[in-house]
Amino acid sequence: MYILIEVIPCKICGDKSSGIHYGVITCEGCKGFFRRSQQSNASYSCPRQKNCQIDRTSRNRCQFCRLQKCVSVGMSRDAVKFGRMSKKQRDSLYAEVQKHRLQQQIGHAPSQHTDVGSPDQAESPPPPRYMDEEQSSPEGGFVSSQADPGGGAEASLHLDVQASPDQSGLDINGIKPESMCGSTDGFSLFTDDDDSSAAELDVLAELVCKSHLETCQYLKDELQQISFLQEEVEIYQNKPQEAMWQLCALKLTEAIQYVVEFAKRIDGFMELCQNDQIVLLKTGSLEVIFVRMCRVFDSEKNAVFFDGKFARPQVFEALGCDDLISSVFDFATSMCSLQLSEDELALFSAFVLLSADRLWLQDKLQVEKLQQKAFHALQLVLQKNQREEEVLEKLRSRASVLRSLCVGHSEHLLSFRDVHPDVVQTLFPPLYKELFAADL
Repeated sequence: MYILIEVIPCKICGDKSSGIHYGVITCEGCKGFFRRSQQSNASYSCPRQKNCQIDRTSRNRCQFCRLQKCVSVGMSRDAVKFGRMSKKQRDSLYAEVQKHRLQQQIGHAPSQHTDVGSPDQAESPPPPRYMDEEQSSPEGGFVSSQADPGGGAEASLHLDVQASPDQSGLDINGIKPESMCGSTDGFSLFTDDDDSSAAELDVLAELVCKSHLETCQYLKDELQQISFLQEEVEIYQNKPQEAMWQLCALKLTEAIQYVVEFAKRIDGFMELCQNDQIVLLKTGSLEVIFVRMCRVFDSEKNAVFFDGKFARPQVFEALGCDDLISSVFDFATSMCSLQLSEDELALFSAFVLLSADRLWLQDKLQVEKLQQKAFHALQLVLQKNQREEEVLEKLRSRASVLRSLCVGHSEHLLSFRDVHPDVVQTLFPPLYKELFAADL
């Protein structure tokens, strides 16, 4: 039996729902609002009579009344997750879905709060986005991807059924962005208790490098050493902000597809529980892209390969985030200065992706073991190249800069989404929205 959720509108504001969050069917916006209110122990006040109407257009006007409504309809950090539900809960939800479908079929728009009807009022619903309750074991999930590094097909990552350990938003509908505010120095996690032999680390380094080269978006000899002409630069500068954001979101999504494939080929990654695979990808994929950027960066021209040619920072002025662009270019320059070999770059990418200090990880110890192996393999390679101490210390600082770049990206995306919500919702690639825009 498939339970279709999205036919039921958000119980808070009536917008299109995306799943059960914190025990209640809600949209992404209300889910994120409730989570932030709990994480920050926020104290809101109502400027009116504490009875503000909360709907799709007014939900941001009064945080106090919005939170009160969240609580009144049952949202709770201790709520039942959408995993192994009782038969009573399944029947209740199924009946509500059926009633909404029936109302839609006969031309009646469902109200925001609909009473539960009989479960056999309508035919079984089709499953465009669904939960299959027979697959709801928290440990049985997997990451699937249609990423095709050769063909550029759009990647899709999803959970069959997987709630995060503290209801952070990792639910049946896919990857949701989370806070990237963990430790800023992942190297502090490491001790010298890894007992992997040099031979094992050699094999690991060889496999990771092979996976890296097979999943890099461009080989260096494929890059045309052509820069944008001034008139071409002006075309990008004169683009509407929303058009430039859409273009960059598309380019980032293409790069993310390759990072997903790289992650899947790292030994041990696919043996992690589904939750942890998703957490690592959603918090680490952009960091890996920034690391890989040095492969397509020309330090002498201060230009990155973008949309077929090498682009200087001026090409990205229409985005309206010059500070972030400047920081990204500075980071690329600093990475290039290290002159990392492909195997060093591959192992550092694996180390970044396997950060064990991410929020919401269920099995931090297992992730840490994988990260340790990547780190020690990187150490071994640097030792062979006789530059371990010199490079490792610099990579420590680069790891912390990556976190700040990702936070900056989230902040600018949030500002853009506030001004152009429809552009993000309808024109941005689905994978980009799931990773970065679904729950800011």
